[in-house]
Amino acid sequence: MTKITIRKAPGKWSVRSGGAILGESTNALELLEGDLDPVIYFPRNDIAMAFLDQTDKVTHCPHKGNAAHFSIVNKSSVTENAAWSYESPIPEVADIKGYIAFYRHDSVKVEQI
Repeated sequence: MTKITIRKAPGKWSVRSGGAILGESTNALELLEGDLDPVIYFPRNDIAMAFLDQTDKVTHCPHKGNAAHFSIVNKSSVTENAAWSYESPIPEVADIKGYIAFYRHDSVKVEQI
């Protein structure tokens, strides 16, 4: 089984899309999974969820469970399925429940600030 480590992400993190700041957090989590790049998960309370619309897309990870997807909608653009969240993660990764992560994309920037 792939080893997954979840820890508090160091410092302050931000996510931006289309020039708008969607959120900043000092309470983000960093998820490390095997050889994959680390993924930053933001608490939903630190994200402007009004810019996110849940889509019909659901993906399944055997190590985390089913992920709901969200598009980012702002005045200038829509970025389809740009974020995901595990609404009911498996018990081993329960720490990410209530958090949301973003695909790194030309129009979506996740960075430490």
